[in-house]
Amino acid sequence: MWIVDTALKAREEQNKPIRVGIVGAGFMGQGLTNQITHSVPGMRVVAISNRQVERAANVFRYAGHDDILIAGSQRELDDAAARRRPVVTEDAMLLARSEHIDVLVDVTGSVEFGAHVVIEAFRNGKDVVLMNAELDATIGPILQTYAQQHGVILTGCEGDEPGLQMNLYRWVKGLGLTPRLLGNVKGLQDRYRNPTTQKGFAERWGQNPTMVTSFADGSKISFEQSAVGNATGFKVLTRGMSRGVEYTGDVMKIGERYDLEELRRLGGAMDYVVGTPLTKVFCLAEHPDPKQQHYLNLYKMGPGPLYSFFLPYHLVHFEVPNAIARAVLLRDPVIKPLGGPVVEVCAVAKRDLKAGEVLDDYGMYMTYGEAVNVEEMSAGRYLPEGLVEGCRLTNDIAKDAVITYEDVVLPAGRLADRLRADQYQKFRGESWLGDLLAASQEQGSASAPVDAAVRTSRADAQLTPLQGA
Repeated sequence: MWIVDTALKAREEQNKPIRVGIVGAGFMGQGLTNQITHSVPGMRVVAISNRQVERAANVFRYAGHDDILIAGSQRELDDAAARRRPVVTEDAMLLARSEHIDVLVDVTGSVEFGAHVVIEAFRNGKDVVLMNAELDATIGPILQTYAQQHGVILTGCEGDEPGLQMNLYRWVKGLGLTPRLLGNVKGLQDRYRNPTTQKGFAERWGQNPTMVTSFADGSKISFEQSAVGNATGFKVLTRGMSRGVEYTGDVMKIGERYDLEELRRLGGAMDYVVGTPLTKVFCLAEHPDPKQQHYLNLYKMGPGPLYSFFLPYHLVHFEVPNAIARAVLLRDPVIKPLGGPVVEVCAVAKRDLKAGEVLDDYGMYMTYGEAVNVEEMSAGRYLPEGLVEGCRLTNDIAKDAVITYEDVVLPAGRLADRLRADQYQKFRGESWLGDLLAASQEQGSASAPVDAAVRTSRADAQLTPLQGA
């Protein structure tokens, strides 16, 4: 933190602020814009994109800006940005291509749209900070490969639970302990919540009912913990993790819930509980040195063998500027996949579903997501929760049953489907998903050819460079 604020202060003194473009003008985009405007020296929000462009303009107004330009072309956006005039647009690609923006922050929660924006940002040499755990959990490993090809940073954010857990993980490891479990804490878990049941809460806080539903039904925490698993190599103990087990005891004793030998066999695990007071994320770790165990006991950490470290809050947009500064100034990602997928999020029926129905998106009425180890995900050919929207069912699905690729026809031409197939080919040597997409294409029922820039060579599973590399 002290390195970050010193670096930002220097940028402020040099009148060279980090120039930020924000994709998405929802509740979090609004808070982040206000935070950067009033509390972060050495950083400036240059432009905001949103499908409803007036919403983007209102975000700037919320932060106290006026004289806002609505841009319909690259030239209009760049001219306004050069003059430090706040600018908004419907077209996120204008932000990705602008030479007056250093870093994009994706606040959309969309997998397909987010994939297009991130790829375009890479082509134009931009770092990307994700407030989009859905994208990270679904195709983050393959996107990270493209980031490395282009010499840019792709990272999750501080403030939200995945980033908090990674900061805690790194800190605990730095103390000489071995992390064995990373945990998240929820206030509510009900897999059958929907935007109707969550409407009142969402309206009270000015949030989107769909996003609030994804919090309540467990999808969001599954995406978040999958991103953590991919960044650490930690797995889940079972599909769905603890599935809403309530724990209201002492967080210092929460390690008693877990079998240390099982955690060791897995190489580390992730989980969540509901209701632990004054705790947002926690890390359970052991220390190999009996001498240090003695000191930890003296320092009120208990006798072990699992010591509990925790943070009592997550302040989301208040801390996101730290992730932006770490990426741009220090080239230090908060959280990124180590390699291929370790944990993914499968789609599960929220109610009985009938053949012929078209699935709505996560956080809606038809599905919820559960974190699952990639070996089970692949063996069962489970459909990812991040890619459910628009899939047409070919089979009846019982409530609480996992939906598979064999149960659906995919929407045509999605980039995210192709990227996920490439992810399996590159990191797991599995071609079945690519073959499935190719067969669907031949039948005229699924993905059309995508830009050659995002194809892999099936022979050696190496990614070809993006266009403009």
